[in-house]
Amino acid sequence: MIPDYQTLMRPVLECAREEPRKISEAVEDISDHFQLSGDERQQLLPSGKQTTIANRVHWARSYLKQAGLVRNIRRGWYELTERGKKVLDDPSISLDVKYLEQFAEFQDFRSRTKETDDNADHASENTSPSYTPDEDLQAAHRKLDNALAVTLLDAVRSSSPAFFEHLIVELLIAMGYGGTSQDAGRALGQSGDNGVDGVIDQDPLGVDQIYLQAKRYGTGNSVGSSDIRDFFGALSLKKATKGIFVTTSHFTNSAKQTANDLGTRIVLIDGVQLARLMIKYNVGCRDKEILHIKQIDEGYFEEATD
Repeated sequence: MIPDYQTLMRPVLECAREEPRKISEAVEDISDHFQLSGDERQQLLPSGKQTTIANRVHWARSYLKQAGLVRNIRRGWYELTERGKKVLDDPSISLDVKYLEQFAEFQDFRSRTKETDDNADHASENTSPSYTPDEDLQAAHRKLDNALAVTLLDAVRSSSPAFFEHLIVELLIAMGYGGTSQDAGRALGQSGDNGVDGVIDQDPLGVDQIYLQAKRYGTGNSVGSSDIRDFFGALSLKKATKGIFVTTSHFTNSAKQTANDLGTRIVLIDGVQLARLMIKYNVGCRDKEILHIKQIDEGYFEEATD
């Protein structure tokens, strides 16, 4: 299990006990110290830009720096201050944010942070002491996306069958199926006949096609194996080899097994995945606000800190 950033504070100090250390090397040493598995070492934040362990080590060092226990000597390198050495030599100290709050520098850092954010006090009530600010932000983003997914799915279930079929075609076109042709996808208006509800041309002449089946079901009405077999039959009549079955509910285990067993390639998309795809490709939703997450460019200040 990857330790939280407060647990990593003492190891970050320990890594630089004898001499200045490069932060990337400290990440490796700390990973070895905690015997992290290969998957844990490679685990990424939801942004996909940084590993979780590296993010937590960097935040641990950042907070230690604000409290005057370490200082940056050049880009990516840090060393202990006299205060940091004294703390490291006292194993009785529980090194965490609460401990750092005794130092005037850290209190000043917190005050300056609050001055730049009128909502800092309110936000701190909703964050976890185990998570870095990056992870708290990602968690808040996931919470917003989860709420949006539920709202989207409710709206889709309340729509007409024809609207739902057009929505599925529009989503798959947005995902890149059908290439650049504006007329590549179309709903067929055959809802409810266990046939095909839509088709997407994968080439300009429509030689290679993907057929769609759309079931606008409530949460308690699942798609079973018989629905999959009916769709397979419809694909066989059209001599099709590709099909996508979309539902606003979910597929039973037998339905999934049936899709796997049939020779024709049938892709299943349930309600949860449908909502996620709509969010990802901006179908039925739009960007409300874009937040640019910035970090300091240590290289820019390299001359000043040499």
